[in-house]
Amino acid sequence: MTDDRRDGRGRRDRHEQRARRGRRSAGLLLFRRAGDGLEVLLGHMGGPLWARRDAGAWTVPKGEYEPDEPAWEAARREFREELGLAPPDGTVLPLGEVRQAGGKVVTAWAVEGDLDPAAITPGTFAMEWPPRSGRTREFPELDRVAWLGLDRAREVIVKAQVAFLDRLAEHSL
Repeated sequence: MTDDRRDGRGRRDRHEQRARRGRRSAGLLLFRRAGDGLEVLLGHMGGPLWARRDAGAWTVPKGEYEPDEPAWEAARREFREELGLAPPDGTVLPLGEVRQAGGKVVTAWAVEGDLDPAAITPGTFAMEWPPRSGRTREFPELDRVAWLGLDRAREVIVKAQVAFLDRLAEHSL
């Protein structure tokens, strides 16, 4: 096995795949009513791996949490950490769970509200960049956020998270 935990064909080993499947994230999907339907606030994932991508690079503001932390509390904490703003108060709509391609289970809630995307102060993360350079750089967790209509949001959101948009739309009919 190589140092990066991949076998000779570039696949992650089974132990790491199982560990990745156990990861859980929680998030809040902020929505507002516009003249022609609903709009949702999505964030574009930050860092060099996502910089030139659009489709599949947008997400519900969310983050991982430990098993002893309630998912709802994690969702509110992560909203504050990812956007630098307090999560909105209001009626909460549970959107359930989805399993993303990498195995992570994401739980989300929708809350109606409004905010100015220019007001966000994103959290950051550190990673070695460029790869194998020995240099660590900081990048924003979300490099931008935007209000998107549901059709546009479906085009760019992480594939598994489309289910959250569908559940929100069904509830809002």
